[in-house]
Amino acid sequence: MGRVTQARRITTVRIRDGRLHRGRKGDHLAVEEPLDIRLNGQPLSMTMRTPGHDTELVHGLLHAEGRITAREDIAEARYCDGAVVEDESGYARNTYNVMDFTTRRPQLLPVLAREFVTSSACGVCGAASIEDVRRKGRFALAQDWTTTPRALFAAQRAFDAEQTIFRRTGGIHGAALVTPRGEVLVQREDVGRHNAVDKVIGWALLQDMLPLSDLMLLVSSRAGFEIVQKAYMAGIPLLACVSAASSLAVDTADEVGMTLIGFLRGADGGGADGGGAEGASAGDGRMNVYTHPDRLDLSDAE
Repeated sequence: MGRVTQARRITTVRIRDGRLHRGRKGDHLAVEEPLDIRLNGQPLSMTMRTPGHDTELVHGLLHAEGRITAREDIAEARYCDGAVVEDESGYARNTYNVMDFTTRRPQLLPVLAREFVTSSACGVCGAASIEDVRRKGRFALAQDWTTTPRALFAAQRAFDAEQTIFRRTGGIHGAALVTPRGEVLVQREDVGRHNAVDKVIGWALLQDMLPLSDLMLLVSSRAGFEIVQKAYMAGIPLLACVSAASSLAVDTADEVGMTLIGFLRGADGGGADGGGAEGASAGDGRMNVYTHPDRLDLSDAE
């Protein structure tokens, strides 16, 4: 499997005390490579991703697109032999950048497959409206379900601590499935925020855990429409992000009955933004609740 980071020598430029300084140092970049996804031998999608957990990624993507509903829908997943290339030294290697998924059900055969291209910056192509998302969804979101702000802040701190590739590169997104008590069950990183979400939901699908009615989805990026859609398709009742939410994401979450939280920042003793806020304790934090706040137990809040 390919590397997730790449070492490079870079030139640094900065101005200090009015003087220009130039230097050289080693840096790490997040690897971005294409993944050619084929369904029953036919092209389906080309996505830019960070190599690793590709089977989870494609299972999550196919589920979000409504192509599959369970692990058993896929008969075989394999890297294609045609993805073998020779490097400059003549050594043959598999790029692991082409995957073919064979389905069991006749209605998933290539006659219904459509090809779409996904970049690391965009999400699912095809769900054009909130109504379409509601139509595709198979699960009712759990209503008799609560968590606490303290659990969310604890989850966000644990989540940040495990973003190892982000700490090395500063250029990667993360997603995690979290229990109402704030325990992180699974966490993945990728250059595409939607890819990271597909990987954790694909992991859960392969574990036969769907619907994820008793879990939360935590993402390191903003919450866009496509992230809400993926969470809804998996039956997740609460989505939390460390950045902002888009207007369509809020409208969609409100319509389908999902709790959507933005700007989730749990203090680590040095401030919610890592800036050393004076007096911050490990239990401090802040968040914006855009929709359905009833899933938050605020009984101990001031």
